[in-house]
Amino acid sequence: MKTLSIDIETFSPEPLAKCGVYRYCQAPEFEVLLFGYSVDSGPVRVVDLTAGERTPADVLAALTDPAVSKWAFNAQFERVCLSRYLGYPVGQYLNPDSWYCTMVWSATLGLPLSLEGVGAVLGLEKRKLNEGKDLVRYFCTPAKARDGSTFRHLPADAPEKWAAFKAYNLRDVETEMSIQQKLSRFPVSPEEWDNYHLDQRINDRGILLDRTLVAQAIRCDEQFKRTHLEQARSVTGLENPNSPAQLKAWLMERGVETDSLSKASVQELLSQAYGEVELALSLRQELAKSSVKKYTAMESVVCSDDRARGLIQFYGANRTGRFAGRLIQVQNLPQNHLPDLKQARTLVRDGHFDALELLYDSVPLVLSELIRTAFIPKPGCRFFVADFSAIEARVIAWIAGEQWRQEVFAQGGDIYCASASQMFHVPVVKHGVNGHLRQKGKIAELALGYGGSVGALKAMGALNYGLTEEELKPLVDAWRQTNPNIIKFWWDVGRAVMEAVKYKHTTSSYGLTFSCRSGMLFIALPSGRNLAYVKPKVGTNKFGGECITYEGIGSTKKWERLDSYGPKFVENIVQATSRDILCYAMKTLRCCSIVMHIHDELVIEADPRMSLDVLCEQMSRTPQWAKGLKLRADGYVTPFYKKD
Repeated sequence: MKTLSIDIETFSPEPLAKCGVYRYCQAPEFEVLLFGYSVDSGPVRVVDLTAGERTPADVLAALTDPAVSKWAFNAQFERVCLSRYLGYPVGQYLNPDSWYCTMVWSATLGLPLSLEGVGAVLGLEKRKLNEGKDLVRYFCTPAKARDGSTFRHLPADAPEKWAAFKAYNLRDVETEMSIQQKLSRFPVSPEEWDNYHLDQRINDRGILLDRTLVAQAIRCDEQFKRTHLEQARSVTGLENPNSPAQLKAWLMERGVETDSLSKASVQELLSQAYGEVELALSLRQELAKSSVKKYTAMESVVCSDDRARGLIQFYGANRTGRFAGRLIQVQNLPQNHLPDLKQARTLVRDGHFDALELLYDSVPLVLSELIRTAFIPKPGCRFFVADFSAIEARVIAWIAGEQWRQEVFAQGGDIYCASASQMFHVPVVKHGVNGHLRQKGKIAELALGYGGSVGALKAMGALNYGLTEEELKPLVDAWRQTNPNIIKFWWDVGRAVMEAVKYKHTTSSYGLTFSCRSGMLFIALPSGRNLAYVKPKVGTNKFGGECITYEGIGSTKKWERLDSYGPKFVENIVQATSRDILCYAMKTLRCCSIVMHIHDELVIEADPRMSLDVLCEQMSRTPQWAKGLKLRADGYVTPFYKKD
């Protein structure tokens, strides 16, 4: 046996979408119902474990045999569930190194992250059966009785449905194998599979949660909402002061008319309010801030050993291959700015909620800033947190050959100050000479690198940082004049993509290769990895000019035709290259216990005696394929996760 294609159907009372597969399969009631498999692309067989059928011994042995390649669509689910099926304790899982994921393979080619979606896009003859969702809901999740209790549908309850469910399981294996066959012209590189296996080990390791802090934060929020809602009822006399309709009517009786009670509207109304109206609006504002979704997500996800797992999705952003957050969504954690973060954390953890409200202006904001601190290292360890400094700015300067920026990075300079200095032709020093211009340099750097103009500056909040409407267009012009090689890079990439799609020419420049074959546009990155765009065509943009269109998941979360142009392709190239640099760093640090990574930042659980300087030096090493790129990593050591 060389390969084993697998699809399993399971039951658990835990809600998979909310808790993730690691928590899902540790439930005592967890059970593998059906085991569908194919050996070496042979006929698919389905083992009905509920009927007492046994999985063949050679198939079971293959699950732990490193010489047998195991394939599944979203292989993490099969691997983790089968670890439980084989009796592995919580925290120990089948070695991922011989497991391969058809979903990841599909993602590397810009295809959807669902078996049904991939089958539809590829036009497979054998696709996932549409009735499967109803069957999964019927057999794999608890049903609700009229009295609110839950019960479970068994095969004997609906023999015809069960037979259809077995056919569904068999078809899933066939569909997965059809995808492999269809994608065989575009194999995933060994380097990328190595990245995937490392990702799986990081997800298996998980990260420890402070269960006490999480529970107390939820309690604190409940107390805050209860007392403030009571106060709001007392002030307004309303049965439900949270009701927009009731509060609007109450405000109108007091001469205050408003169409909206959004955050911005309430803030504007407060600027002119006084007395009981001011108090009522202030209470609404505070109650609107109250959100503990991250804490409740932590409670849903955490395993019995207090570690949260499965928080990172490999190739979650399939346009660039960047990682995505799942479950707790660690990629968008609120920042923390409290100078006495440790004190606030202790007050919440110890249940001193009244003291917290006395000492801080806003309890909801404190709870928000403490979310990061719920992630803690195991006893005897510390978190070593290190991230790349201005990674995208460094990458775009390196690829485009913007020499003055390269020199700034080589000398350890501040790119925001340097950019402002270049634009305004005066020295700019952070907290020093012309320091006020640094903010303009920062906004320009963050908003304008990928073709953005006045609209991008506004979206970045330029008008909230002291810039006037009149300053925006000159700022765009100044930044572009300062970075001619980056501007040239945008349009050169646009022309190369157009040539590849329109004429099927293969061209190389900037260390990139642009080609179009088999209905796919490929951009080969400096690392050797390809970005893929499905079914590219020459189309017309909203301005009436030519543009490149391709198929992908759009803002509506549906598969649709999208359009792009030079700067947008450059954004994909830069972000993808930055991702490859992060993967390179993680592989060089695979001896360390990486427990989490957020964008360009690594969180490592280690003995306090480990050297932070050595860690940052290691992260700053340039991959062989990126000669001339100036990297720098900075870090800190902490007893709980935070933004330094």
